[in-house]
Amino acid sequence: MTYATRDMQDADSHIFETPEFYHPFMEKAVKDKAQFLYGASSGFTAAHFGEMVARHKTEEFVATREPELMQRKLWDAMGAFDKHDRVKAMDLLGFKRQIVYDSFLRLQLREYEQGDDMDFLYGLARAHVRAMLDFCSEDERLIAAGYVPLADPARSVEAMKFAIESGCRAVTMAVDCPRHHSPSHEGLEPMWAMAAEAGIPIMYHLGGGRKPSDVFSVTGRRQDKGYAGGDGTFTSVQYLGAPLPFIETLNVLIIDGVLDRHPKLQMGVVEYGANWVPGWMRFLDSAMAAYRKAEERLQLLSMPLSDYVRRQVKFAPFHFEDTGWIIKQAGAEVVLFSSDYPHKEGGRDPISRFESSMQAAGVTEAEKEKFYTGNFDVLMGGPAPESARRITALAS
Repeated sequence: MTYATRDMQDADSHIFETPEFYHPFMEKAVKDKAQFLYGASSGFTAAHFGEMVARHKTEEFVATREPELMQRKLWDAMGAFDKHDRVKAMDLLGFKRQIVYDSFLRLQLREYEQGDDMDFLYGLARAHVRAMLDFCSEDERLIAAGYVPLADPARSVEAMKFAIESGCRAVTMAVDCPRHHSPSHEGLEPMWAMAAEAGIPIMYHLGGGRKPSDVFSVTGRRQDKGYAGGDGTFTSVQYLGAPLPFIETLNVLIIDGVLDRHPKLQMGVVEYGANWVPGWMRFLDSAMAAYRKAEERLQLLSMPLSDYVRRQVKFAPFHFEDTGWIIKQAGAEVVLFSSDYPHKEGGRDPISRFESSMQAAGVTEAEKEKFYTGNFDVLMGGPAPESARRITALAS
């Protein structure tokens, strides 16, 4: 018996990168600069990893890992860093497909994207693509989410081409606005067109955007300890503020016509929550009503702003949010199931939490089917999985 109780597809899962995870896939110039990616400053060393590997091999640990599949989190989870074990985990989870993200590097890539070393940034992004594809190469159910920076439009077009031609079936990118141009800049237009034509969804994930300023925590009073999940430590204030940079980015992609010009372009939003989505969709339409007479870009659009969300954007609610209410308020076409395996914030039994919420809201079976699998098919451009591609030639 699998954890999945019906046809389910998972929009959010992770690996935990080992100290040398990316090194075999780095070009030499990148590797020479990337030694600091892991080490004492990160709080994680090769010695720590050796202890974790040894624990995974003990008789007691092996004997209990199947019944504790959803209880074990982070490094202790089955398939957290071993790609062969990840195949076994997928058999037990029972998901038809699962998008796989890194846990660490996208946070650093986002920071480098605000810097000046474009050679290093785009080279490191290529290493990310190669490494993620290699991890997912053992099982066609696993969908590697590669990384495409936006800092240099011409390089971004080439980065998207590289990710697609290498075999990525999903791409993630920072939600922060680049330093010198909008995400809707005309120089990025070929990149969006390429993704749309290839049926490659753009996935926005927590960690790809700035957190609320730390100054908000300077209150003169005792500070509560944040919740330590797979994407770092977050407080309630940071959780509530996390979607703000993404909202800014998607606002311009819609208003400046990117989604209108590329109707096949699909976007997924994971670990930013979704309780805020219904109100934001109405907020979009109020902006169009107020500013359409004054702004030509709004006059050029073919439908209300919220309709672009319904057609082309999917959100993965947290299990502790009111998923049934979101479906009834925003529409069944905008939600995605996710497990966040094996991050802590995914919970030990997200399916039961989702089910309870949907039952309370009177969600229909047809609406549930969209949540669990139908919208994932739309996101991915179709239900049939492509064969995974193994990266056979490592970067020299």
